Amino acid sequence: MSRIISLDAIGRTASARTRPRAGTACTSAGGGCPSGGGDAIPPAVLDRIREHPCYSEDAHHFFARMHIAVAPACNIQCNYCNRKYDCANESRPGVTSTVLSEEAAEAKVRGVAARLPQLSVVGIAGPGDALADAARSFRAFERIAAAVPGLKLCLATNGLALPENVARIKALGIDHVTITINAVDPEIGSRIHPWVAFGGRRLTGVEGAAVLIRQQLEGLERLVAADVLVKVNSVMIPGINDGHLPAVNAAIKARGAFLHNIMPLISDPAHGTRFGLDGQRGPTPQELKAMQDSLAGGARLMRHCRQCRADAVGMLGDDADCGPQTDAVAAEDATIRPDAEQRARYREVVAQELADRDAASAAVAGALERIAAPVSMLVAVCTKGGGRINRHFGHASEFQLFEVDRAGVRLVGHRRAGRYCQGGFGEEDVLDQVIAALDGVDAVLCAKIGSCPKDRLAEAGIAASDDYAFQYIEPAVAAFFRDAVGANDRAATA
Repeated sequence: MSRIISLDAIGRTASARTRPRAGTACTSAGGGCPSGGGDAIPPAVLDRIREHPCYSEDAHHFFARMHIAVAPACNIQCNYCNRKYDCANESRPGVTSTVLSEEAAEAKVRGVAARLPQLSVVGIAGPGDALADAARSFRAFERIAAAVPGLKLCLATNGLALPENVARIKALGIDHVTITINAVDPEIGSRIHPWVAFGGRRLTGVEGAAVLIRQQLEGLERLVAADVLVKVNSVMIPGINDGHLPAVNAAIKARGAFLHNIMPLISDPAHGTRFGLDGQRGPTPQELKAMQDSLAGGARLMRHCRQCRADAVGMLGDDADCGPQTDAVAAEDATIRPDAEQRARYREVVAQELADRDAASAAVAGALERIAAPVSMLVAVCTKGGGRINRHFGHASEFQLFEVDRAGVRLVGHRRAGRYCQGGFGEEDVLDQVIAALDGVDAVLCAKIGSCPKDRLAEAGIAASDDYAFQYIEPAVAAFFRDAVGANDRAATA
């Protein structure tokens, strides 16, 4: 793996710089623009999220995160979790191949930071709960902060042990905390969390759920009072808490949460979870989007989550191959130190890319507003990062989804699918799966696409284009929409 991401890797081309396409975008000079919520983000907060790929939509195009799996213990049971199952090819919370010691975690972070100058965040997200053995997690954070200054520190927790640890979190400079809150009603919570371990007792049913909710909301309030940015994750479980999520959104907004991330339940029976074995289904992409759309005006929404592994490394949706996180590998990295100058140069490139992207969007500001028809499109984009359309259709294993209308362009989620191109040849059965995954999508924009998949997509009512290859995503989506709507208007009046 290369030691530094190049300009080509984030898609800069002479043609893209000299031929910007028009449109508007939900962007803010590198800070990102989380969906939903009507309150403007203060400049000081924008600066804090500028390089955090989970808290900023812009940052997730350019910056990488690393999860260190140092927290194996957990103090609650969730019906959607089974930490014993691990497949190296899946992305799912609670999954890791190896649990690291604090020493190995520090060495591994140094090694990854030396190889990935885009690394900006190191977090603890399991495979259990980061605060179930808080002392172990905090020792790891102390070592990492001393070894690689400048990295943002982040942790994820179920919140049961959160209130008593807020002061320590603040003292260590952990500026971003994620709390998983699936319910604020104990009756509903008891159907998701069968027991919690608290105060030396195992509490079950409504009693346990009530304690968990109390601790979560108190912890959220204390973090906000301590000026720590909080993201709340909620797992959407049809028939159990889907109708209750607006109440969760309102409760966390009232307490100052920065973001609300509503994630789909993963319930494959092969994972051995209670929900999976009971046949509890997850939401469809359409149901998830409808829920998110219904919460417009509530707490700000995160729509670019990938539900990452506890040992994930790299860009969201495009993890880097940095080798296994093991004590033995970490020992080999013991003498590696990140190159501060290299990291600074990368950030200069990102700053210029964001400025160029914003200029491309502003070049024909108002173009979408002049569209008379009250129509919208859902556009899937093939990208490998850098905020550009820079991936071949056949090489895409996921598609980022953007909704566009005369109000602008908004990131609304992503769809995963198998790679159509395998060893230079297209697999028809995989293409069928890709088309199924793109249900409801109006168009696909990619760097390149062959005539066969393009024709098959057209048969499914999905337009496909590589005319916007290597251009910035939001302006290109806006331009495609503008041209398509204009063509329809001309055809209707002809």
